[in-house]
Amino acid sequence: MNPVKTKRDGAILEVTLDRPKANAIDLATSRVMGEVFRDFRDDPDLRVAILTGGGEKFFCPGWDLKAAADGDAVDGDYGVGGFGGLQELRDMNKPVIAAVNGIACGGGLELALSADMIIAADHASFALPEIRSGTVADAASVKLPKRIPYHVAMELLLTGRWFDPQEAKNWGLVNEIVSGDQLMDRAWELARLLASGPPLVYAAIKEIVRDAEDSKFQDAMNRITGRQLPTVDTLYGSEDNLEGARAFAEKRDPVWKGR
Repeated sequence: MNPVKTKRDGAILEVTLDRPKANAIDLATSRVMGEVFRDFRDDPDLRVAILTGGGEKFFCPGWDLKAAADGDAVDGDYGVGGFGGLQELRDMNKPVIAAVNGIACGGGLELALSADMIIAADHASFALPEIRSGTVADAASVKLPKRIPYHVAMELLLTGRWFDPQEAKNWGLVNEIVSGDQLMDRAWELARLLASGPPLVYAAIKEIVRDAEDSKFQDAMNRITGRQLPTVDTLYGSEDNLEGARAFAEKRDPVWKGR
């Protein structure tokens, strides 16, 4: 059984992690996910991805401890994008939406944090319980303090406690909460909105955000205005850049070609 199911509709790719009973990720599954997201990144006809879990109970609980007990090494080959195929995938310049349909804990929450936006079902739940087993939620320790207030991130990392979607939304971790039966409809609605937008601008936004993470403001701005970032240079010299101005002047909707 393929642990990763995909559905393609126009410029949108839906990726479903489907490993009963809990959608835990072993090394082989992580490598498959990496191939899926790498192909999504490199396909010029795809603009937006949705990541969700199979079933209604689990989005993903993270690392497959049963597989680890059977010999999967925690420092083994996770594939091209690191754990879950997305966490360390370089140059991912397209929007990714996580549709969290249930429990997202440990590496599963880290996987959701690798997306640009998170929509949660109202029955979803979250935690970083690694502290209780004497290990570290390494990716979350990097990413979570950048997404929510530092003191909240530290509390969640240091206690491992569970929290619900409303708390996640209050801290800005989750964009929206919807009922479970509306989750995928809303994810697709948002994906269609993004797919209708300018892909070169999305790429520039994502690269600027990554580049500016450890930069002083003026240094980052100098690289942008100096067209030192590849996606920014491509955007400013593109047909789409001219199309945006023309459409505005002609009072019509722009037609984005991604070139």
